[in-house]
Parts: sequence; C-alpha cells; structure tokens
Amino acid sequence: MRQLNELDQDLIESLFIKYAKVNTRSDPKSPTVPTTPGQVELGRTIVDDLKKMGVEATYDLDSGYALGELASNSDKELAPMGFIAHLDTADYNADNVQPQIHANYDGADIVLNRKKNLVLSPTQFPNLKKAIGQRLITTDGNTLLGADDKAGIAAIMGALKFFVTHPDVEHGPIEVAFGPDEEIGRGAKRFPAKAFGAKFAYTMDNGQPGQIEPETFNASQAEIDITGTAVHPGDAYGLMVNAVGVASEIVAALPKNEVPEKSRGHQGFFLVTDFNGDISKAHLTIIIRDFDRSRFHVKERLLENTVARLNKQFDSPRIAMKIDEQYQNIGDVIQQHPYVMNLVLDTYKRLNMVPKVVPFRGGTDGNMITAMGIPTPNLFNGGDNFHGPYEYITTEAMVNVASVVVEIIKEHVRQFGHEDVTPVSFSPE
Repeated sequence: MRQLNELDQDLIESLFIKYAKVNTRSDPKSPTVPTTPGQVELGRTIVDDLKKMGVEATYDLDSGYALGELASNSDKELAPMGFIAHLDTADYNADNVQPQIHANYDGADIVLNRKKNLVLSPTQFPNLKKAIGQRLITTDGNTLLGADDKAGIAAIMGALKFFVTHPDVEHGPIEVAFGPDEEIGRGAKRFPAKAFGAKFAYTMDNGQPGQIEPETFNASQAEIDITGTAVHPGDAYGLMVNAVGVASEIVAALPKNEVPEKSRGHQGFFLVTDFNGDISKAHLTIIIRDFDRSRFHVKERLLENTVARLNKQFDSPRIAMKIDEQYQNIGDVIQQHPYVMNLVLDTYKRLNMVPKVVPFRGGTDGNMITAMGIPTPNLFNGGDNFHGPYEYITTEAMVNVASVVVEIIKEHVRQFGHEDVTPVSFSPE
C-alpha cells in the first residue's frame, strides 16, 4: 500500500517519544479537569503540533480535550468521521519516563533495569517475538511507557500528516480528539460532542492488529452500607448485629462462578472491589458487568433481592444500597449503525489483515461518546504489556496503526453512495 511507504515514520516515532516523556498519570482523587497538569501540558503541545502540521486545532478548556479538524478536499458530501485517543496513563509511576530504543531487535532478553533485576523476555512475553527485526521501544524499568495511549495519539498524528502532505488523496472531513482521564473513567463525561462534529468515530486504544471491539460491558456499581449494633460479646445474645457478618452474607449470596477469575468472552461477573468495617458499620462496593442487557439486569435484581431478604431478618432495615449505572454496552448502538463496523472490516480485508472481532471486557471513552450519539467502537494501538514497566511498542506497529487510519478514511470515500450496511451481530459464547 502506498501510504505504508509514504507515512512519516520518523515523525511518528519522534512524536511518541516526546509525548511519552510528559507525565500524564491521572489522579482519581483530584477534582480538576483534567485531574493532573501534565495532561494539560500534553494537550496544548498536541494542539501546537497539529497547527504546525497545517491542521486546524484548539484546546477545549471545559473538557480538557485537544481537538483537530482537517477539512474535506472532496466534492462528495462525506460524513465527518473521527479518531480518538487519550492523554492520560494508568496508575503506575510515570515520572521521568525514559523510552529506550532497541533498533533491529534480535529477539534476545532485554535487561530493562539491572538494579531491579527487571528483564523483558520473549520467554515470559511471547508476543515480543513479533517485534524481531523492528525498532522496539521499551521502558528503563522505572516507569510505564505510556503506549496506552500515546501510541494511538502518535499514529493518528502520522495519518493526518499523510493527508496534509498528499493533497491529491481524496478524503472527507477528519476530526480528531485527544482527551484526559480515560484511565479513571472521567474524561469522556465532558466530551465536546458538538465541537467534535463527527458522525461516527473510533478510539485507538489497546489491542493487536486487526482487532475491532464493537462491544463493551453494561456496567453498574452498588454501594452498600450496613448498620450494626455493637455490644459486649459476653452479653450479645439477641442484641448484637454484626455489620461485617451481614456484609459477608451479601457476598456469600453472589454466584461463586460469576467472578472475573472464572469468566471470559461474553460472560459477566460480580466483583467486590471494597469491603471494610467493624461490628457497628460496614461498607461494600460491588461492580456488576455483563454484555447482555437482560442478564445484566438479572444480576442487579439478584443483589436487590438479597438485600431485601436480609433486611427482613431485622426489626428495621439495616442495609442501604444504591446502584448507579456507569455505562451501557456500545454494541446495542453499533448494531443500529452497521456501516461503522463494516467500514473497518472491509478496510482490514483490503489490507490483508485478519479481522478479530473481540468483545471488550471493560469500558472505554467510546461508551460515553456513543451515548452522546456518535457510534464509537475501539480498534487498536499496537502496544503490549500496558500499565507497567514491561510495556513496549515498536515504531513499525505505530506506522501500521497510522496506515489503518489512512485506509479507513480512503475506504470511506470509496464506499460513498454504496455504503456497506450488511447487518452485524455479536454471538455470545
């Protein structure tokens, strides 16, 4: 493909290195938007880089998003399409990130940090063998790398540069957005959908080549408070109500096999993420996840019925529970807009990539953006071992992501007037 040879590999790599060195670790305890100053710094840097590239760009103060738009050069009335990646990194040290480049990686073990005895080995991480012969970028063992999701940012920037430097290649309006606090689930709550302007979009986050994630969990979180009665254990008969014991009964009532460590594919689960207390009071946080909407509600009702049953043991209710829905499965919307998924699948076939339709066992910024009326499945960014010192990416992988973005944009032009709207379905396992 023409763009593989003509994408600016040096630009993509240099932007990634520059962005990786900015500490953008998000902070769930911070009330600000974004939650950390490094994200503001990176967002403004990206806006400057977009402008230097010839792309109209702005930094949205209210949301913390860096927004860019490359105007259409086509006579066709092409629907604006978008690409999205996030600025922040996960809850791991991101102070003084020092990316290490291993040119023409030979497949051997890499000593990341001798003092810490950290070794990146293809024996432990078999996917590393795919990087043989490529420009491998790793950490120095002290931090994460930030390929999640700065690899996605760099690849999108590289794709934009291709169209700027090849004005003869037809394209419609291209919208890009780089936002904060994805790792803590906050950023897209303020997503500037109107300013973004795209009719559909793709997040470039996690995953391997050929992947498309058109589904996410339905998700809710239950906060449960139990009020006990503390008395001297010697005089407790008929009087004591042990709040910890009541909390334990709630946990015991949950299905034993519907937990993360025993579920996969389309299977849902309950997860107790917080359990603390004493005799007089206790608190539980339980998250509920399932792809199927009806099964999801069955799980919520099971918890509600458990609380109601236990409360009947007492003269007055001892258990107070509030269930808040966090996000909905984007697949329900994607099925109503099959072109959004088929466009990617057709592009993968054109690039001779094997499509991998994967249910994403989590949530993305795409959940909230989809709920705002912009169908947004997730694709991939080509990195591996995210969120820790063993994280890595190759320059070639980022160039590959950029080439996919370019080809999706070109395929959108090719399908104008005869869009592939073949119905899509997701088969539970």
